[in-house]
Amino acid sequence: MKQLKLNETPVRTSRNFNINNIKLENIDIPKVVTTFTNMKIIENRAEINNNTSDINLTYGIGDELINQIQKNSNIKLHIDCMDTSQYTDETEITFQFDKNNTTLVENIEIVAEENSRSTIILKYSSNGDCENWHNGLLRVKAKNDSELNIIISNLMNINSNNFMSFESDISENAKVNYTIIDFGGKNSITNYYSNIEGDNADNKINTIYLGRQDQLFDLNYIGELRGKKSNIDIEVQGALKDDSKKHFKGTIDFKKGCKKATGNENEACMLLSDTAKSLALPMLLCSEEDVEGNHSSSAGKIGEKELFYIMSRGFELKEAMKLMVRAKFNKILENIDNEKLKNEIIKEIDERLD
Repeated sequence: MKQLKLNETPVRTSRNFNINNIKLENIDIPKVVTTFTNMKIIENRAEINNNTSDINLTYGIGDELINQIQKNSNIKLHIDCMDTSQYTDETEITFQFDKNNTTLVENIEIVAEENSRSTIILKYSSNGDCENWHNGLLRVKAKNDSELNIIISNLMNINSNNFMSFESDISENAKVNYTIIDFGGKNSITNYYSNIEGDNADNKINTIYLGRQDQLFDLNYIGELRGKKSNIDIEVQGALKDDSKKHFKGTIDFKKGCKKATGNENEACMLLSDTAKSLALPMLLCSEEDVEGNHSSSAGKIGEKELFYIMSRGFELKEAMKLMVRAKFNKILENIDNEKLKNEIIKEIDERLD
């Protein structure tokens, strides 16, 4: 076992903030990666094979974990989203951990062809309380005039380690929308990088996280805007109970040439106990004139007046807290059209808040 140093911020800040990276103690990276058999694909018109390209990331979660993906992936998927300009195509891929499938190291790349309209759903869940290892890489290439919706649902158990690296290249007039549900893992570490290179390109990242017991979430979101009139919106809503912790690092970087580009990031955390901890570092970087950037971050307990109002309508304290958390999450859950998946997530929220 060893210490892992992961998720470096693109710009260093004072050490006193304790947020430039995350250090995990006594992490055992699996040396032997066996076959993962509990994967199921429900596809429409997407073309799926295992011909993934070489890995060459701008950031990534950390060299050791990326090297594991490079050398020992037990799942490789290349997904081509074809021209479906008349309707939106949906592909769902599920990964379920159990005592015979404890290690998933996957390399997934998605190419949204010109004029395509597609939704890709990736679901991760656990059957039982076994310690599981998930180290995943998702690379996206959105070509001109495409629209791609990606939904990530992490409902793994809290005895697991969950690591995800995302990288997106977004071309002219393309739209890439992420909805990330991040509930599972004793350690859940995410690195997201977006290269918004095309004019009028648009990237939206909507995330909800929910921590309990001693869970740790570390979210590092980086968006670089290069295209004229390009845009990025980062919306993160979370809740922490018990002794759980969260670090959020959000960086919007306006590069030379991105005139009239816009960027917005907002992160809000509801603290449901006195021992939960939240750290946040929103950053705006700029090398161009005539751009607009906004950021905000907040953390606090549920308002006593709001709780009193709901409880005066006949709800007990626990149910009142559930209602308030779900109200915060609903705006992001509305991005999920798949009603079955949405109901699974709502059920999970209720169970994890009990």
